[in-house]
Amino acid sequence: MSEFSLPKAYDFRSVEQRLYAWWEANGRFRPRPDAGGKPFVISMPPPNVTGELHLGHALTIAVEDLMIRFQRMKGVPTLWVPGSDHAGIATQLQVEKHLLKTDEVTREEIGREAFVRRTWEWKAKYGGIITQQLRRLGASCDWERERFTLDEGLSRAVRTAFVQLFHKGLIYRGSYLINWSPGLRTAVSDLEVEYAEEQGTLYYFRYPIAGSQEFIPVATTRPETILGDTAVAVHPDDERYRHLIGKTCLVPILKRTIPVIQDTYVDREFGTGALKITPGHDPADYEIGQRHGLPIVNVLNTDATMNDQAGPYAGLDRFECRKKLWSDMQAAGLTIKTEPYTMQVPRSQRGGEIVEPMVSTQWFVKMKPLAEPALEAVRRGDIRIVPERFTKVYYNWLENIRDWCISRQLWWGHRIPAWYCSDCGEMTVALEDPSACAHCASTRLEQDPDVLDTWFSSGLWPFSTLGWPDETDDLRRYYPTSVMETGYDILFFWVARMIMSGLEFTGRAPFHTVYLHGLVRDEHGRKMSKTTGNVVDPVQLMDEFGTDALRFSLLTGSTPGNDLNISVQRVEAGRNFANKLWNATRLVLSALERAPAPPAKAPEPTLADRWILARLAHLRREAHRLLEAYQFAEAGRQIYEFLWGEYADWYLEASKLQMEAGGERAWLTADTLVRVLDDCLRLLHPYMPFVTEELWQRLQAAAASSAGAFVQPGAWGDALIDAAWPNPDESVDEPAVADFEMLRQVITAIRNVRSEKNIPAGSRLAAVFAAGEAAPLLASHAMLLASLARLAPDSLTIEKALEAPPEGAIPLVVGTIEIYLRAAEAADAEAERARLTKDLHEAEAQIARLRGLLAGPFAERAPAAVVEKERQKLADLEQARQRLAHQIEAG
Repeated sequence: MSEFSLPKAYDFRSVEQRLYAWWEANGRFRPRPDAGGKPFVISMPPPNVTGELHLGHALTIAVEDLMIRFQRMKGVPTLWVPGSDHAGIATQLQVEKHLLKTDEVTREEIGREAFVRRTWEWKAKYGGIITQQLRRLGASCDWERERFTLDEGLSRAVRTAFVQLFHKGLIYRGSYLINWSPGLRTAVSDLEVEYAEEQGTLYYFRYPIAGSQEFIPVATTRPETILGDTAVAVHPDDERYRHLIGKTCLVPILKRTIPVIQDTYVDREFGTGALKITPGHDPADYEIGQRHGLPIVNVLNTDATMNDQAGPYAGLDRFECRKKLWSDMQAAGLTIKTEPYTMQVPRSQRGGEIVEPMVSTQWFVKMKPLAEPALEAVRRGDIRIVPERFTKVYYNWLENIRDWCISRQLWWGHRIPAWYCSDCGEMTVALEDPSACAHCASTRLEQDPDVLDTWFSSGLWPFSTLGWPDETDDLRRYYPTSVMETGYDILFFWVARMIMSGLEFTGRAPFHTVYLHGLVRDEHGRKMSKTTGNVVDPVQLMDEFGTDALRFSLLTGSTPGNDLNISVQRVEAGRNFANKLWNATRLVLSALERAPAPPAKAPEPTLADRWILARLAHLRREAHRLLEAYQFAEAGRQIYEFLWGEYADWYLEASKLQMEAGGERAWLTADTLVRVLDDCLRLLHPYMPFVTEELWQRLQAAAASSAGAFVQPGAWGDALIDAAWPNPDESVDEPAVADFEMLRQVITAIRNVRSEKNIPAGSRLAAVFAAGEAAPLLASHAMLLASLARLAPDSLTIEKALEAPPEGAIPLVVGTIEIYLRAAEAADAEAERARLTKDLHEAEAQIARLRGLLAGPFAERAPAAVVEKERQKLADLEQARQRLAHQIEAG
């Protein structure tokens, strides 16, 4: 196979792995040491170390790789820092399941030290799966800088952050209401709780007033929590219960006395208008309890069985207790009724069981002192959130922030650096493991068993991965980073915490832009889940259609902050585009093989040459502008439309005619084919890196070795990945665009008639044009017109005007141009009349739209040139309407 030929079909399987290995081996992913200026840096959101690729990861990697490749080609020094998260709960669960399945032991049976050792072994064995899959996606990150949240450097950063916050009084230990996962036996963050709409029951019962026959009717969805009630609340303005405020009532079955209190939080319209208050097991009740100084009664053990505070129900599972208590209340005459009730049920993201609000001794971070600088950073414009609408959501969350529970009752993770003295009872918090108590010098120390929430270490990610707390070369050169790209669903839980941590520990915002993508859903807009059976595996899609096809479908289907619907058909369309690009390049290489030597003086370009170069200049400008504005989908769509709809479908067809002319015309045509394809491959590279690199290498080799000598060997560089980005500032030849667009409209209209009338492709039509002012242009391009519209050149007449339309011809109107076609068979008069009538109605609809547009605010607000363009369109349409009406009347 010569350097001018390509295989008939694109085999991505033989290209992707080879090119990725070549890029990596040649250091293409590292920042260029000779590149000056401010670097562009992204910290990759670290996927779970034991996870596997899903479409959310694929979208993240595709978007970030696009940004990195775009900046790299612009000549900006780029760094993309990869890494993975130890994912405390997720990883510990997997290892526990593995131990039960293989060794039939629990973590408690083998002990903490052995379990942690086995988890590291698990990480070593399975932790590389996700990174290999990221490579498969084409992620051009600097793997030499890959980090892990539990590696030595990041562990020291975590300890440093904890100790600094503790000594500033921003970390404290206390008993507060938290989310408790009974299955995992740990506190969990709000992010790890998913609310599901489920059908439940609303239980109505009587709360007896002590010393009287009165009662307060109350409703609850969780009867077992009655045993932990410490008050009944009513609204102070509720006439039904105002006389009972200050009285005492009795907890059903237990008969423990609790007060009736007033609070404006109570909704008089919900249920009975009276609210049972359980500060130990409900967030809203906890707040009410704090306001009124109510005691907190915890009735649950950590495994969600009832404890001794539940009296006769101690030892029962929470749901068994619910049934038994309700049965006993029925027997005691305390129940009123039950009714179905749809409610939001909090479930553990990992375990799936219902999460219980419980009061527990945990570690917390005071968030308000950290939140204020983070709010100011966005208000001042130091950080921009894309899309802008999420800025209000960010403000709302930080303005109403609550203290963060950072401790987890797990064994896998960053252990809290606090030690308790067995002798004096004091606590020592230190960066290094202490050998003695800081208060009494005793050596009898025991470390806090809890580990830190995974989000604590993730919050340090942009600067800990660059060497903080040490003042490293990387930290000085690459921090602050540039863009944080992630899903909008973790704006609060991760992005806001990174901003707070960056400002607190480095004094600088960790990035200047937050780019938020949406969630990936199925083709019907439904969330993907194994239960629904609609999960799309990105690895399978890459196996079937190639990585470029998946990337292109994700990147052109997503806009900032909006969810993306993905389907197999969409990815298949991406594969078809890669094949179209491959076939177009085959035609170009074929033209290069036939190209003559360079002429002494290049000829004037044809209208087709000028048009495609003008459209390319417009594309370069628009693609650059859109990419800078984070409008990746629209930029990709425009590149696609140009390559498929203009370059391949029109210029390649016109070039065949020009190549047949030979000589200097053929040389200039081949040169134009190369110039345009070269730029297109560069523009498309951030979207589809593999097929573009492969074709660009072949194009450069063929262009350099062709007799036409279109490029000096190696002049473009040796890799597309860091080739120069096309110049976006070249002027556009607007007259060429306008003239060729008119030709395209004429040819398209003729093609449409041929299709409607099923005229065979090989049948050449006679044609007569009454073209007015356009006659000279059409006449000078008669051969192109005849070739692309399949007209008979010797039966083609182009006049400014006709005395009378030819009899028996098929009439059509394009703007101010009248066209009459004659097929071998006579035209069907009725069908012609119907077609002309349809065209007339379409013209009238466009006239009405333009008249409305020009009569409104548009005419005053739009630039004068744009308004004038619309006025000219209206004038042309009105002329077309007159001609159509005349043709219908004449017919």
